[in-house]
Amino acid sequence: MIIFFIRSREKTPIETIKDELKVKMKKSAVIDLKTVTKEEQVLLENIKKSTSERNLNNLTRTNAYFDIYQKHPEIHWAFLGHMVSRNGGWNMTDLKGEFLTRLLTKKERSVFFTFLERGNWLIFQDAYPQFLLYSESIKRKKPLFYLLPYLNISTFMETIWNYFWRVPDTYILTMALIINEQNYLEKRVIQNPSYQKDVLNTLEFKLQDVLSFNHILFPNRKKSLAGQTLHQFQSLHERILLGKRLYAVLFQKKELLSQFVQWAKVHRHTGSRKDYWPHIFNNVNEGIPGIPYKLRLNACKLRWGARKIYSPDLTSAWKNVHHQDAEKGDWFSEWQIADYLLEHNETQINGEIEYDYCKTLERLELAALAKKVITIFD
Repeated sequence: MIIFFIRSREKTPIETIKDELKVKMKKSAVIDLKTVTKEEQVLLENIKKSTSERNLNNLTRTNAYFDIYQKHPEIHWAFLGHMVSRNGGWNMTDLKGEFLTRLLTKKERSVFFTFLERGNWLIFQDAYPQFLLYSESIKRKKPLFYLLPYLNISTFMETIWNYFWRVPDTYILTMALIINEQNYLEKRVIQNPSYQKDVLNTLEFKLQDVLSFNHILFPNRKKSLAGQTLHQFQSLHERILLGKRLYAVLFQKKELLSQFVQWAKVHRHTGSRKDYWPHIFNNVNEGIPGIPYKLRLNACKLRWGARKIYSPDLTSAWKNVHHQDAEKGDWFSEWQIADYLLEHNETQINGEIEYDYCKTLERLELAALAKKVITIFD
């Protein structure tokens, strides 16, 4: 009798992660705080305190992400989060800027700011503690990710961080953080009945067809813009795919990444769109009360003699918000979510967005002008 010995195939990274997630799903999710040592309790409290201190507003969060990236450049998501959070700040100040004060009521602007601010706050209080615990693990030269549940971090991310400690795959870690971030927001913000009623449904047409909130812009050292556009904000699947595309725009070419990072180093985040286009935007309102509004933009340039578009700093636009504690609960329930970790061999992502953004600005200005005319005849 001939016996054939078949060598077992080595598991892929995704298969390994899936197996670990399946095991985690079978275990009890009950946390016994008594099992934590006094030293670990102190560490957890310090992490919570540091997170709270950096979670005051969009400016402190955005800068904190960049600090993490500069300390730990292997955490690619920290830079991605920094650049996306800049966009969150620009969207917030737009609500007090030149155009949207004409297009939206005060209540609409306030509600939408609350929506943006809550999402920005939630992501930070979930992501930043993970980075601090990773940093402490590096310092102590041992993984401390078993402490993540005590910080209300998903079982999914505990699995990923343990894998990253063994196999420092930056792509898998980044994709996991994108998956985690969007799933974390899904029930707490996107599916929140209040936001569904007051923001996503009420302003759906305005958001998709008039406003510029669906453009994610990445300025670089050459003063040009790259980025992507999101067309289905309420789709979890589309938001995850957007995150993957945005990551590709930033990291697929080393020379481009260097330009984005250098720009971020030179231009500290203020929340004003003046940060990236000072030739068009100003954080000081140059308008004169009583003077009729005239079109000022033409192909992303100011017409001759036109004043700049008002885009305030965040600190002058909005006060800090005191948030209620994040809703408890782990979003992770299906190990198949790990399929999003797969890297697809697609053609390189085209990050060109400047033309589309310029057209959006022009539509926004025309809409603001039309709204002003309508108001006059009301």
